Amino acid sequence: MKSRLVASAAISALVLLGATGCTFISPQATTIEYSASDGVNVSDSDGPIDVRNAFIVANEDGSVGNFIGAVVNPTADKATLTMTVSGSDEPFTVSVPAGKTVSFGADEEPLRIDGLDTMPGATIEIHFQSGDGAGTKTQVPVLDGTLPYYADLVPMEQESTPTPEPVPTDTAAPAPAE
Repeated sequence: MKSRLVASAAISALVLLGATGCTFISPQATTIEYSASDGVNVSDSDGPIDVRNAFIVANEDGSVGNFIGAVVNPTADKATLTMTVSGSDEPFTVSVPAGKTVSFGADEEPLRIDGLDTMPGATIEIHFQSGDGAGTKTQVPVLDGTLPYYADLVPMEQESTPTPEPVPTDTAAPAPAE
């Protein structure tokens, strides 16, 4: 009887150890950083500013896009972020107050990127630089308005201002009245 009790305790201990032993060799999932949405997170170890959930919502032909994302300044000083989209001549400059977040597409209007030249479903390289650091280049996803919560973020066509037609002027002298 005593040997049965010892055997059953040993088997119970082995089963218990076998069922919980995987946690000793598996990484803890809650310590793995990831982007919880469709965008990407950008951290520059040399600069003070971080970018969270960055993505672009483009029109159907990928010619124009809106940059969406949160720019976070966790420091006690005002900071500036410069973003340069691949193929673009003009960088975007964003100033963020100390300890604040600027959220493009939520609290602020999205940043319009004309001449995007990237179809939805692809990625485009953006260089993010803040502070004195060299910055970091990141592939940012380009999405479309298929999902209902992105539909309002698709860039609108810019209305062109109609050019007024010139009024003809007669340079000849008026004919004398008879």
